[in-house]
Amino acid sequence: MKTMKVAVTGAGGQVSYAMLARLASGEVFGPETKVILHLLEIPKKPDWTPPNPTARQPLDIAEGNAMELLDCGFPTLLDVVVTDDANKAFNGVNWALLVGAAPRGPGMERKDLLGLNGKIFVGQGKALAKNAASDVRILIVGNPCNTNCLVAYSNGREIAADRWHAMTRLDHNRAVSALAVKAGAKNEDVTNVTIWGNHSNTQYPDFTNAKIKGKPATEVITDRAWLEGTYVPQCQNRGAAIIKARGLSSAMSAANGAIDHVKTFVSGTPSGDWTSAAVVSTGEYGVPKGLVFGYPVTTDGKGNYTVVEGVKLDAFGQAAFQKTLNELLEEKDAVKDLLPG
Repeated sequence: MKTMKVAVTGAGGQVSYAMLARLASGEVFGPETKVILHLLEIPKKPDWTPPNPTARQPLDIAEGNAMELLDCGFPTLLDVVVTDDANKAFNGVNWALLVGAAPRGPGMERKDLLGLNGKIFVGQGKALAKNAASDVRILIVGNPCNTNCLVAYSNGREIAADRWHAMTRLDHNRAVSALAVKAGAKNEDVTNVTIWGNHSNTQYPDFTNAKIKGKPATEVITDRAWLEGTYVPQCQNRGAAIIKARGLSSAMSAANGAIDHVKTFVSGTPSGDWTSAAVVSTGEYGVPKGLVFGYPVTTDGKGNYTVVEGVKLDAFGQAAFQKTLNELLEEKDAVKDLLPG
């Protein structure tokens, strides 16, 4: 019987809550694999004052989540560990899902958020390198996830660069669904979608290489103006639209994107298709080495991936590609003090 240790940070948050039972249930790693969950949250503040009667500190919420997980009685769940110590949380883990990140506060610029979260991921990168299992894979979900991943892997270089991923699967799923709805097709009919670049509103959801029932998406959806002027902005700004609609950020779909990412890495991509993931560039498509950039990738079902080479972009795609690349270069410059030489 195989055992998989999985760390989840920000374990008291909404995204983690929507994710934990699926990790524990056997859905991700299979019914023959036992799962031990390590839930990491920030330490309690002794002088904390509840803003309302039902408010709880994140570590208390994580403890409650652990109680619920145990109460589910999953045959695959072996144990749940709750801690505020990153070294304990990452001890021996095979997968680490770094969900926790500080949200943007009132009047805070993006560069301020980059710096604030960057400091968190310096420590987590070091703790992972010191404690994780030799086969560990890491997915950064907390935003800005590409650059948080850059900071974490730069400070945890004892772990190979190809073990570090940032999540674009949420964007990938959104892009697939939007094409399917427009074409009157099923989600499974849409293949070869790519999210290029950053998990931000500069990302490029590439419709020019996508297929619907095996045909080029641009032949099935012939309205190029819709593809460029509606589809792309809709994918880029979907998170903001959800916040406007529900008053809260994406939790269910973000958790699902993270689950789908891990499932694809442990099960493999279907023949002839690929998925989207932000990974550490080795120079593919002219992206500077070391930048965490969204690419089309195939996976072998053993945790390894290959960036798909030779995907062509037209003039519209090339301009979008350059815009998201420029943003990531700017983000890297904003956190340069957190990157070891």
